[in-house]
Amino acid sequence: MRAGLAFLVAGYVLSQFYRAFLAVLSPVLGAEIGATAGDLALSSGIWFLVFAVMQMPVGGALDRIGPRLTASVLLAFGGGGGALVFALAQGPGAVHLAMALIGVGCSPVLMASYYIFARVYSPAVFGTLAGAIIGAGSLGNIAGAAPLAWLVELAGWRETLFGLAAVTILVALALWIFVRDPERVVAPETGHGSILDLLRIPGLWAILLLMAVAYAPAAAIRGLWAGPYLASVFGSDALAIGRATLVMALAMVAGNFAYGPLDRIFRTRKWVVFWGNALGAACLGVLAFWPASGFWSATALLAALGLFGSSYPAIMAHGRSFFPPHLVGRGVTFLNMFGIGGAGILQFASGRFHRAMAEGATTAEAPFAALFAFFLVPLLIGLVLYLFSRDSVS
Repeated sequence: MRAGLAFLVAGYVLSQFYRAFLAVLSPVLGAEIGATAGDLALSSGIWFLVFAVMQMPVGGALDRIGPRLTASVLLAFGGGGGALVFALAQGPGAVHLAMALIGVGCSPVLMASYYIFARVYSPAVFGTLAGAIIGAGSLGNIAGAAPLAWLVELAGWRETLFGLAAVTILVALALWIFVRDPERVVAPETGHGSILDLLRIPGLWAILLLMAVAYAPAAAIRGLWAGPYLASVFGSDALAIGRATLVMALAMVAGNFAYGPLDRIFRTRKWVVFWGNALGAACLGVLAFWPASGFWSATALLAALGLFGSSYPAIMAHGRSFFPPHLVGRGVTFLNMFGIGGAGILQFASGRFHRAMAEGATTAEAPFAALFAFFLVPLLIGLVLYLFSRDSVS
């Protein structure tokens, strides 16, 4: 099981990389295949939405056939195949297709890990384990910043994508060999259960609604908008963008590890999630009001947003505490569908919103101030609705 989990972490490293690498590739893709910031916003949004749509079939597959087959097959054909399509891309359309395939490939990896955690380990340590695997997997987020910029400059972006395709297929093969499926659980009388059973859980809707908006700001800004923002407002080149996004990525790693044990320290899941996201909202507010305060102050605010916005494992642990054993697969993927789907929808909308704000803007920072406010408003609404959720104590 340990070897299997180690390679699931490796798969999640790839998932984090693929969701964040477009920010660094944006200059070279614009120059070589004519992909604009709006095109890449669409590509990134496609990744998130395809990933989200896949969560329900992935959840059913985890409950029925187990994590080994689910994760290895989808990662090989979706992730490896998508990276090959990206490497051969001649225009934005091919990038859209590649990101859709990669979304399919990445969709089961984290949930396969969570399924194993929920079935094998105590519920009290689920949040810590969930945060640890995201923190470790966030090495992909780091690799998609300055190291990717250096590798692309050294070898070229197409060669880099061919290499990534090979690595993805090798990790999928290792999942096939080393992952072990936990013993199946069948619910008495109701078979495998259904989504309707999840929706009957009191207080879950408030958790789902915050999940839909809490992950989006840090994910979208780190994965896409940090590069255009720093380039347009401060004139940053690819290496400076790589350094700034690396700082934000490191803060997100730290945030994932930090959130994990807090529910056991403070004996509450709800208020750890609430106040962490409230601080993230404060960072967005400062960026919205003072977007041109300086490169390093902007970098510090982006890092703080990444730190406080990494509440995903804590929200997942809050929701997981209400799931019965026979609905663990569907439950964690249902939560993940809201998190990734919300990020995808806001990612789609952010491209159009930014274009609309850029038309007639008198300063370079004005469209980005509006963009930060665009992510802030739904987060504030989600926090208000989250107050109606039921707490659970670790």
